[in-house]
Amino acid sequence: MAKHKIIRLGDPVLREVSRKVSMITTHSEKILDDLAHTIYADRGRAGLSAIQIGIPKRLIVMDCGNGLIELINPRIIDKAGEQTGPEACLSIPGVVGIITRAAYVKVETLNRRGETVTIEADNLLARCIQHELDHLEGILFIDYVDELYSARSGKKLKPQDAHPILLQRRLIQKK
Repeated sequence: MAKHKIIRLGDPVLREVSRKVSMITTHSEKILDDLAHTIYADRGRAGLSAIQIGIPKRLIVMDCGNGLIELINPRIIDKAGEQTGPEACLSIPGVVGIITRAAYVKVETLNRRGETVTIEADNLLARCIQHELDHLEGILFIDYVDELYSARSGKKLKPQDAHPILLQRRLIQKK
């Protein structure tokens, strides 16, 4: 297992749409292992998609406090409710945005054995799943916000500090 450098905002790879994993191989399993090693290397990391380490494959790992979850070719098949709260990203360190997302999601994904499994999630796990699935589509949390806050102080960033980040947004149509 290897800890990978996380790609930062400004690298065009973050805007790529990730490709479906056609077959689960030792290579895709190694990517999952490396993703897990990378999120556990530092405290406070909840999830990571393969695109964030430069690999445009539909692979995600996350741990929102109840153990490691691996997602291979995940897709949301149902969602309900709304939750609004803070969101951050390892690829955009130091800033937080307030995002509204579904409060509940049901996801269909593959496990390492290639079996289709269904995961139901709410609250923080639902938020994390939606955030990471956005990465697979080249979408970043900043695409949903008009304001940014300091991750350290919680204070709203001054326009001159937020502007360079917000210039890199792709405006997303609210669903």
